[in-house]
Amino acid sequence: MAELRAQGRYGPGLREVLPAFVVLGLALLCTPLALVTVLRRSGPGALAVAVALLAALVGMWLTGRRALVHRRQGLYTPTELSRLSRRGLALAVERMLRRDGWQVTDLSDAGGVRLYARDAEGRELDVVVRASIDIPPGENVAGAGSPDATVRTGGDRSRLVVHRGSFSRADVQWASHQPRVRLVDGVRLNRWASGTPLLELGPPL
Repeated sequence: MAELRAQGRYGPGLREVLPAFVVLGLALLCTPLALVTVLRRSGPGALAVAVALLAALVGMWLTGRRALVHRRQGLYTPTELSRLSRRGLALAVERMLRRDGWQVTDLSDAGGVRLYARDAEGRELDVVVRASIDIPPGENVAGAGSPDATVRTGGDRSRLVVHRGSFSRADVQWASHQPRVRLVDGVRLNRWASGTPLLELGPPL
């Protein structure tokens, strides 16, 4: 530790920071008391303003806390979804799947954002979060996306492609002929995020 301190790679010891912590604790204790004393001497008007301000702050904290709890439960508003990054949207999708009873594994890597999900009935999903699908060679349709979400399905596993906006006509046309490919656009995503189970969004998996 002495050598690390000499190299500037180790922080101060407890004895060095203890006085600062004591001063900070006293400040946190004395400041509210001093504020109450000042407000009492300033009259009922100032006290009423302080109470109203405190109530507003508490209300904001409770609202934020409630929103956080909802997000952890897999419930999101359209505004919250619109602010998410692609990785954040994948986390939201993972929470929504878990809310609906799916077991989820995050398989994301440098190649893209991908989830694997399985429900109690044995249904399996490969989930990708992107703006379009990439149609396999030999079935090319103009308007397909980049190769990091190529649709590959095998056995009874389905592919779920999630996008906040709208898919291209080519994507929708091609996917409509694939029994194991399902697109979740912005409209369906908002319904799903508000509490509608995935299996009720249609068409069936």
